Amino acid sequence: MKLLNYAALAAVLLGGVCPPVHSAVTWTEGVNYFLIEPARPTSMPPGKVEVTEVFSYACPACNLFVPTMHKLQASLPPNAVLDYLPASFNPSEDWPMFQLAYFTAQTLGVSDQSHDAMFNAVWQGGDLAVIDPTTRGIKSRLPRIEDAAKFYNAKAGVPVDKFLATAKSFAVDNKVRAAEDSIQRYRVDRTPTIIVNGKYRVYVESAGGNDQVVELVKWLVAKESK
Repeated sequence: MKLLNYAALAAVLLGGVCPPVHSAVTWTEGVNYFLIEPARPTSMPPGKVEVTEVFSYACPACNLFVPTMHKLQASLPPNAVLDYLPASFNPSEDWPMFQLAYFTAQTLGVSDQSHDAMFNAVWQGGDLAVIDPTTRGIKSRLPRIEDAAKFYNAKAGVPVDKFLATAKSFAVDNKVRAAEDSIQRYRVDRTPTIIVNGKYRVYVESAGGNDQVVELVKWLVAKESK
């Protein structure tokens, strides 16, 4: 799968490329957002709209996108449900391990409370870092699921052996398989990507920047709420 040029996206995320905010009704299908065909049914009850970020803890652009996700979450209407879908399509940067760790934490009920802390552990010099601070390259020894288990023990109080056993469980394996299927069907080829209600795919660069992503997603949620 194609990976985004992170240097270019970082410029957008940090404000280096930020076109004027869109006026009320200027969003164009195929330019600012993309139709997913066929649409994927969600598990949301009637009246609810699902907003999903496809991400990885090891993705530098996703780390930069965290404040925008906070802003989006705070601005969504009550009928919108925000969730996360970890991707695995960059094994060289340990994405499969972080995907497994996320679904294990989710199964144990601690993924939400540890979400930001996991990004910090990867990108602020923690034990889960994938970048060597000396060489600025990928570490020769990438974090393992055992390292993630120690993180969730420290941050959420999950016993290490319980975390590791859950990581090998049938329930977590099912979640990983379902994620791989969804990402393929959504045609996600970069992170972060926002999926709205299984029907629309949005990128930072297609929206025009961070603030525009928030406004576009809100517009699509309102479209789906009609």
